[in-house]
Parts: sequence; structure tokens; C-alpha cells
Amino acid sequence: MSPPAVYAARAKRYMHEYGATDEDLALVCVKNRRHALTNRNSLFQTETSVEEVLSSRLVADPLTLLQCCARADGAAALVIGNENWARKAQRAPVRILASQLTSGTYRGDFRDLTSPEITVRCAAQAYAEAGVRPADLHLAEVHDAFSIAELLYYEALGLCKPGEAKHLIREGATSVGGRVPVNPSGGLIAKGHPPGATGIAQVVEVVKQLRGDAGPRQVNGASTALTHCTGGGVSGLDHGACTIHILSRG
Repeated sequence: MSPPAVYAARAKRYMHEYGATDEDLALVCVKNRRHALTNRNSLFQTETSVEEVLSSRLVADPLTLLQCCARADGAAALVIGNENWARKAQRAPVRILASQLTSGTYRGDFRDLTSPEITVRCAAQAYAEAGVRPADLHLAEVHDAFSIAELLYYEALGLCKPGEAKHLIREGATSVGGRVPVNPSGGLIAKGHPPGATGIAQVVEVVKQLRGDAGPRQVNGASTALTHCTGGGVSGLDHGACTIHILSRG
């Protein structure tokens, strides 16, 4: 199955199990396009509406074109050093509290399409390494390759209980200014997805946020943030790999 077909199946099952609507999926796109307006490196620089998202070309029911991320050209880089080096640096240092990579587990039997198991597992390891809880996060950059993916990751990362993601997006909890902003950069859906650079670009974004250098999309008081990237889907796997980083200011 192609990625759009896989995520369409996940969306259908999630909507059946938890009562999420087409409008809930579209709200993810509306939010991320709004966030992207404040990111000069974003691929999309215009807002959209629920109606426009839902009326765009159907790709795999219920996912429409604007609910699928667009590939983009891009590059990202990090400079990493030890504490002694960081103390001498001219820029405010950002500490890596956790860096976790998990691999997919082959499943030949039934798999719960509403729960990204590899992300759940990776998140648990990252929180344990960092010594923080989901409630300690001030923002997150997640791998929103499709609108439904962002909602699934709210739950997999512990930002809410299973089935409650629809409430976060409806209430604006994951918008800049909300309880825990998700994808203030615009995410893959609006910023674009340069495969190979996306994961590092997420870290670059949260470093800017933690330093207070994010400009008009700055999350006020941000001191702890998470990045989440997946890839390598294989038949029988949730994903081939998942990486999660948790970073803190100073």
C-alpha cells in the first residue's frame, strides 16, 4: 500500500473508533498553514480554510490533496559540542536531554491502526532518558506527513489520552498560544517535506524556539521541546524507524 492509502485507512479506523470528523482532519491543515505564514522558509505562504481543504482533490478517502505533505527542496544542519565548548559559544546553548531511535517490529497479525506503536515505544524511552513527562513540554515538532498523522501523534506522545486528539485541535490547544503548540514551523504539511533533512530541520526549529529566536512564531516561555520523525514504512510495520529528541534551554 502507498503511504496515502495506509494513512487513509488509519483515518477511517480512527474516525470510526473515536468519532473524529473530516473537519477535525482539515483543522490540522488550517493550523499548520497559519503557522507557516510566520516562517519565511515555508513552502506554503497562504492560509487555507476547512472548506478549501475538504474540497481539494481526493487522494485516498478521506484524505484530500491539502491533507498530504508536499515534497520540498531543503537542507538543515546542527553544530553539536560538549558542555565545555557550549560555555564558550557565542550563542545560548541548548541541551539534548534525550535522543532515541527505535526500529519497527514485524507484525504478521492484526495491528491497531489507531495507535502508532513505534512512536509510543520511542516516546516512552525518550521521556525516561530525559526525566520529563509529556506535561513538561512547551512545544513539539512532529512528523505530520498527513493530517491524521498529527492527531495520532498527539496521543502516541502522551499529549492527550486515546481518542482525545480531536478536542486538542478543536480547542486550539496545539496552536501557537495554546497549551502545547505543535508544529509552529508549519510542519511537513505547510513548511514542506525535504526527505533526509526533515528530522534535523525539526531540531533547528526547536533550538530557535528555546533560544527565543523564533520571531513572530515564538512560543512564549519555551524551555523544553520535543521533535519526532518517522520513516521507512514496510509491509507489516508501523514504520521502519522512529526518532525522538527532547531538548531544553541551557
